Amino acid sequence: MKKKNFIWLVLLVIGAALVLLKQNGIISWGETKSYRTEKGLVFGTMYNITYESENSLRLDIDKELDNFDNSLSMFNPNSIISLSNKNEDVTVDSLFTNVFQKAMSISEATDGCFDITVAPLVNAWGFGFSENITPDKAKIDSILKFIGWQKVQLKDGKVVKQDPRIMLDCSAIAKGYSVDVIANLLKRKGVKNFMVDIGGEVVVSGVNASGNNWRIGVSKPDDDPLSRNNNLQTILDITDLGIATSGNYRNFYYKDGMKYAHTIDPKTGYPVQDRILSATVIAQDCMTADAYATAFMVMGLERAKEMTEQHPELDAYFIYSDDKGNYQTYMTDGMKKFVRE
Repeated sequence: MKKKNFIWLVLLVIGAALVLLKQNGIISWGETKSYRTEKGLVFGTMYNITYESENSLRLDIDKELDNFDNSLSMFNPNSIISLSNKNEDVTVDSLFTNVFQKAMSISEATDGCFDITVAPLVNAWGFGFSENITPDKAKIDSILKFIGWQKVQLKDGKVVKQDPRIMLDCSAIAKGYSVDVIANLLKRKGVKNFMVDIGGEVVVSGVNASGNNWRIGVSKPDDDPLSRNNNLQTILDITDLGIATSGNYRNFYYKDGMKYAHTIDPKTGYPVQDRILSATVIAQDCMTADAYATAFMVMGLERAKEMTEQHPELDAYFIYSDDKGNYQTYMTDGMKKFVRE
C-alpha cells in the first residue's frame, strides 16, 4: 500500500506540474498553435500583423486596407480625403466619418492642440507634398487665417468648409484607426490572439505564440530618420489595448543650423520646440491613442502631464531631455504596470 500511495503521490505531483506548464503556455498537450505573420507596405509605411489562425487571412486584410486607402490615405490622389482637399463633390464613407468625428472630439478635449485642418501648415513646412521652404512669418500668418477644427464639419455626408483653402490631414489619427479596423476584422474572423502593427501604431489581443502577453518596444528618440538603429528605451508587457507613439526623431530636417520637426502647433503655425521627445499612449483603441500622442507632443511636457491626470482612461510614457540634454522619462501610475525593462 505504501508503494501504491507513493506512486499516486508522484502522479499527482506530475499532473499538477503539467497543469501549471499548460496554464503558462509552456506546453500545449498536443495542440498546435499556428501563428502567421503578414507584412507589407501601406500608407507610405510598413505593416506587420501576427495572428493565430489555421488559415491565412492575407486577402481579407489587404481588402480592408485597400478600402481604408481609398477613404483616408493622403498618398492616394483619388481617396475621399484627397478629393475633399481638392474641393471636389464627394460623399464620405463610414471610415472617414468615424475618423472625422473622433478627431473633432479630441480637438475639443485638447483645446485645439490636435487639429486635422493643419494640412496647409504641414505642407508649408515641407512635411507634406512640398519641399522644405521654411516659410516666413507673413506666410504663416496668412495660413493661420483658415486653420481651425471649428471651421469644418460633416453635413449630410459631405465635408463643409468655411474656407475653400481648408485642407484636412488625418495622418495623426487615421493610421491608428486603420490598426483598429484590422483588429476588428480579425475578431470577426474568430481570431483571439493577434498583434497588429501599422507604422508603429499597435493593437494587441490575447497572447503571443509563447502563451504570454505581447511585448512591445518603445524606441529611444535618437535622431534616426531611416529607423536603422531601433534602440529601445523600454518594453511594454501588454494585451487587449491600443498603443501609439508620436515623436520628432524620425521626420525632421535641418536648415541653416536649425532643426525642424514634423509636429506642427496648429495655434502658432510653427514646428513644436519642446523638451518632450516622444509620447507613447495606451488606450482602449489605437485611434484614441494615436490622436492623443500627437496632442501631447504639441502641448508639451507639463501640459501633457496635466492632461493625463484629467483623463485616467489614458496611460502615457514620455521621454524628454533635461537641461543637460540627457534623456529622462515620466510615466503615469497606470503605465507602470506595463513597463518591464
